[in-house]
Amino acid sequence: MKDRGMKFIITPIAFWGNGWPEPDEKTPGFSTKFGKDACLVNPEAIKAQENYLYQFLNHVNTYTGLAYKDDPDVIAFEICNEPHHREGPEAVTAFIKRMADSMRRTGCGKPVLYNVTHSIHLADAYANAGIQGGTYQWYPTGLGARHELRGNWLLNVEQYPIPFAANPSYKKMAKIVYEFDAADVGRSYIYPAMARSFREAGMQIATHFAYDPTYMAYANTEYGTHYMNLAYAPQKALSLKIASEVFHTVPMYKKFGHYPGNTTFDAFRVSYEQDLAEMATANKFIYTNNTTTVPPGLSTLDEVAGFGNSPVVQYEGLGAYFLDRLEAGVWRLEVMPDAVWVRDPFEPYSSKKEVAVINWRSWPMRINLPDLGDDFYLQALNDGNHLEGQAKGKTLAVSPGTYLLLKNGTTTRFKKTDRRHNIMLKEFVAPAATLKKTYFLHTPLPEITAGSACRIEATVASPNAPEAVELWVVGSHRWENIKMEKVSGYTYAADLPKHLSGAGFIPYYIVVRSGGHYNTYPSGIEGRPGEWDFYDSQPYQLRFVSASSPVYLFEAATDAEQLDRPWLEGSGLQPVAGPEKAELLINGKQFSMKPDPENPNAEPQRNYPLRCFIGDKIASHTAGLADKKQLVFHGRALNDRPCTVQLILIMKDGSAYGGSLTINTSTGDYRLPLTGLKKTKAVSLPRPYPTFLPYYVDLPAAGKFDLKEVERLEFSVGPGLPDDPHGVAIQHVRIE
Repeated sequence: MKDRGMKFIITPIAFWGNGWPEPDEKTPGFSTKFGKDACLVNPEAIKAQENYLYQFLNHVNTYTGLAYKDDPDVIAFEICNEPHHREGPEAVTAFIKRMADSMRRTGCGKPVLYNVTHSIHLADAYANAGIQGGTYQWYPTGLGARHELRGNWLLNVEQYPIPFAANPSYKKMAKIVYEFDAADVGRSYIYPAMARSFREAGMQIATHFAYDPTYMAYANTEYGTHYMNLAYAPQKALSLKIASEVFHTVPMYKKFGHYPGNTTFDAFRVSYEQDLAEMATANKFIYTNNTTTVPPGLSTLDEVAGFGNSPVVQYEGLGAYFLDRLEAGVWRLEVMPDAVWVRDPFEPYSSKKEVAVINWRSWPMRINLPDLGDDFYLQALNDGNHLEGQAKGKTLAVSPGTYLLLKNGTTTRFKKTDRRHNIMLKEFVAPAATLKKTYFLHTPLPEITAGSACRIEATVASPNAPEAVELWVVGSHRWENIKMEKVSGYTYAADLPKHLSGAGFIPYYIVVRSGGHYNTYPSGIEGRPGEWDFYDSQPYQLRFVSASSPVYLFEAATDAEQLDRPWLEGSGLQPVAGPEKAELLINGKQFSMKPDPENPNAEPQRNYPLRCFIGDKIASHTAGLADKKQLVFHGRALNDRPCTVQLILIMKDGSAYGGSLTINTSTGDYRLPLTGLKKTKAVSLPRPYPTFLPYYVDLPAAGKFDLKEVERLEFSVGPGLPDDPHGVAIQHVRIE
């Protein structure tokens, strides 16, 4: 890491075991002997830590010949990781001071930092302990959802409010974010927005948690609620690269207003709708997804990094690419192999399964750089790569690797072993291809309004491109065979003929032809419909309903596992009469939030919130939404007493509209007129960390309610009720 010019902040003391995600092994040490809590109060443990910190800073690194206290690349020390102090302010100050003093006795002049986001009621105690800086963290989407979180999370990251920001001691302290991530969010738009909010709060350094080592990133077992790796999560990695640019260019404390007005800031733009983050300046152009943005000056660009298509590069592959100008008419190109997510990377994890696969494949690349011209030359740089060629019309085929691009008629002094910044030109690191079989990915559309346009998409990831992908539909007692066109990369799509979109069930298969053989999905068996021995009797199925039919936004039997909600003892599904019917029991002795030891002065909240993504269900019924009049809760109250339930519809822009119902003990329909929904605030779910972050998300200037723009449904059980047993059983929520 030193060879790469990296700097370090070291935390010498941590209190966890060594096994995650496997079971811990028995290990020695004072943190094992005493445990985390005792390490903060036990005199023997405190003495051991003083001794350890003194020895650690004086330790001479065998490889560098330097003590950590003297290493110029070690810029600061954080005493310990996430202390959870429960004692009084005087004791906390005394503990921290003893630790800091032991480090100062080594002669170390580097800043000593302490975590100040745990137990924030002790902020003054931290400030009085003689530390030079505070460490912070941010998980705005919680941790451990066990599925990818869908929806617009930009409102959740528009600010990082520090409760003690006005304290004079903290204003002059160093401010370091030791870990952050939008956990369980697989999209690429969010990191620069987080960086913007960090800079508004005065943060100087932020380090992402955590990076998946490449050899195990195929399974995302490092920490399953996160997923970061350039090879396996290229768009997210590019987003993190842009976030770094935010830190290097946006001044601390600069304000950019509220969402959605802050989605464009300085040279940066983020878009939830396009799943896009980008930076565009006269010298740098970085983007995480397809974009039509034209950088300020094509002729002045020195660096391009991207994924997909832009006015500078058009590329179908699913890997990141990097272009760096070495001198006039000479560029270095690096192309990563394709990464295909074959299952949700945030679901319960195991090293026995793949969540992403790698494919080395040649794709056309068009490079529109005036400095290179239309017919530039390409020469391979990395070991084992012998590809050479000349562009025609700015386009040529490239494979994963590193290359030298030369304008026609240009020569260069650069050699493969020359260094650019902190790497050699020829360096290339990427995992070997792991795509050894065909992965077929297709999610059938939910219920659709009859007469609506219907596009069916599928991902066909195989070592070699399929010869054909076809949609086979049963219509009018005969098969209709529709060619699925390649949209880009590994994605194929076909539009269902309008005469098949009337009310009723439409069964269909998708057939892939490769190597002269046919495989039919969903089963994947060899053969295709119409053959005498084709035996797959379980096709996909489209369900077209009339425009007047109700739209079911949430059904407990099928959607409960996708809810984002706090853990609640005794909550779960229970079957009810009727096929495939169930009710979700939400029952508690009280719904008041228990006092938070990390933030004991927080205002108590008296409710239990749940949230689910419904954007796909809304999108499938746009043709019939104009006639919908009511939001209907079907269920009952528990504990022989009525219970209040608030229903909130959240739009794509974060605007929230809701109303309350009193649910009685008899199972039935409870109705809210859509015209009666009022602007409200929604609970920030999943709950963010640290816990001092706002409980509610409240858009200052909400847009007008539009049912077509709704994408999330939030329940709030028991708002404002006394601390008596309350609860509900939810069967479904619909609009009609």
